Amino acid sequence: MTAGNKKKKTSFLSIPAVQTVIASLLCILAGLLIGFIVLLIINPGHAWTALTDILKNFWNYNKPATQMKNLANTLVKTAPLLMCSLSVLFSYKVGLFNIGAAGQYVAGAGACIFCTVGLGWGWFPALLASIVFGALIGAISGVLKAYRNVNEVISGIMLNWICLYLVNTLLSGVKNPTSPYTYSISLKVVTTDGVQSTAANPGATLPQLGLQGLFSNNKYIGLAIILAVVISVGIWVLLTKTKLGYELRATGLNKNAAKYCGMRDRANIILTMAISGALAGIGASLLYLTGYEEWSVTQASVPAMGFNGIAAAFLGGLHPIGAIFSSYFIQHITDGGAQLNKQIYPSEISNMISSMIIYFCGFVLFFRLTLMKRLRGRGDRKGGIKA
Repeated sequence: MTAGNKKKKTSFLSIPAVQTVIASLLCILAGLLIGFIVLLIINPGHAWTALTDILKNFWNYNKPATQMKNLANTLVKTAPLLMCSLSVLFSYKVGLFNIGAAGQYVAGAGACIFCTVGLGWGWFPALLASIVFGALIGAISGVLKAYRNVNEVISGIMLNWICLYLVNTLLSGVKNPTSPYTYSISLKVVTTDGVQSTAANPGATLPQLGLQGLFSNNKYIGLAIILAVVISVGIWVLLTKTKLGYELRATGLNKNAAKYCGMRDRANIILTMAISGALAGIGASLLYLTGYEEWSVTQASVPAMGFNGIAAAFLGGLHPIGAIFSSYFIQHITDGGAQLNKQIYPSEISNMISSMIIYFCGFVLFFRLTLMKRLRGRGDRKGGIKA
């Protein structure tokens, strides 16, 4: 009985999913610990309260209606983060590192905003435009990698900045003249006799699907989060249950062996980067087509959403389903940082704590490998004693 129980315990810890969860929890605890130490150094009397405020996020509000409304805001921002996470992990599964997800995200944002505000399109064609332009930027890195062996990290970083300034230039034509931000997507720009004005464009926002009633009439919640979760499941099916997914992963593991087996190695690389770019582009549209925020044409840095997707991908164990939970957690603590008492702690402290947790997300694979080595060493010792 005892031997059987020990065998079950060992096999449980040997499950890859369990190892990933343990490694992710260790990363989260490490990040929180460092953040708590910094809070203690600044003001030890309020450190624990500050940490709990970050973790509670919307639970800090007393009224249930306010809690639900702020939960919806977190979910709205989780959807694009999840898509950027999927963009990174999809390419990583195929042996590529898509650091260009940030630029692909920017391209998707520029496409959906210009199509709705500048051309007066509805949300669905604008969403398709985001997919096309995000995929196009990703495919550029894929072509350079496939035919000239240009490292996708180098091309991705350069394309990030190219996309940023091209989108800033493109959206300058639909900018509100009284601010650096573009017009709301619920409006479209109309030019009559050389005079620019705006008209209503109600079909530009994503459908709410009745979810606003569950979240205290939050007007931003709707299709975005549902579509993001569905796409996550679809990516998992594509990677693990289809012939195409097998060929893509085989190409990533060994390009030469895949080519020897008759697989189209170059085409698979381009296709992988195009799909990754499309996912990041969708992420941008799932944020901007809700009307939650507008684009600032004076932006001098690439939005952090694409880079945060890297952390969410690794914290989720590079698994599409795990990315759903990791993306929400990262957005949860990021929004929770806004709950800090700014009279006690500087506003930057919330970003620092979030950054520490995100930084430790990069050690998920390290913790998992360490756990595997310990389990293997324990098994070897038991085997030696038995012999």
